[in-house]
Amino acid sequence: MRLKSLVVAMAAVASLAPFASQAQSSGENPWMVRVRATDLIWQNGQSGSVVQGANVKAANKVIPEFDVSYFFTKNIAAELVLTYPQTININYTANQTNLGSIKALPPSLLLQYHFTDLGALKPYVGAGVNYTIFSNRNNLSNGAYSVDSSSVGAVGQVGADYMLDKNWGLNIDVKYATMSTNVTTAAGVNGGKLTLNPWMPSVGVAYKF
Repeated sequence: MRLKSLVVAMAAVASLAPFASQAQSSGENPWMVRVRATDLIWQNGQSGSVVQGANVKAANKVIPEFDVSYFFTKNIAAELVLTYPQTININYTANQTNLGSIKALPPSLLLQYHFTDLGALKPYVGAGVNYTIFSNRNNLSNGAYSVDSSSVGAVGQVGADYMLDKNWGLNIDVKYATMSTNVTTAAGVNGGKLTLNPWMPSVGVAYKF
């Protein structure tokens, strides 16, 4: 199911390949990169015999983010959002005692529509797929619990670039992703599900080649 979701997302982007020649023939370079500071705001939720009622939460944090966009036309683009594996602290109980930490690498691939008739301000909306890879995942409560190796979910986005000149711009962006992982005990017993579903407001700079 996870592989199928990724294949569908890649096929949707590939289907726009015939439009790439249109962007190239216009004389504009189709590439744009952005560097952002992103606030991971987890919408924590739990279900299951072990985690339900334990008030298990991932701690919010600010992370660096880098993305590459390719414009098939002046309005339609694909964006690959990247970062490096981030350490996420997991807390529990009312006092939010530290249960341990896991690492998450959450690349996203989105298809965007850019509104380009507003002068220097260029808003956009996007939707796509988020694929999160969890590592260091057996480190909860000294090995008593672990989480899944990966998670696939949907991601939506609204944002805007404000171009200072033909190359440089300022960026503001908000994304929301569906993300969850199963909790398993050291004995292999299913301990329930930890739902993360982060909001990801960001600010940064953009460079259009």
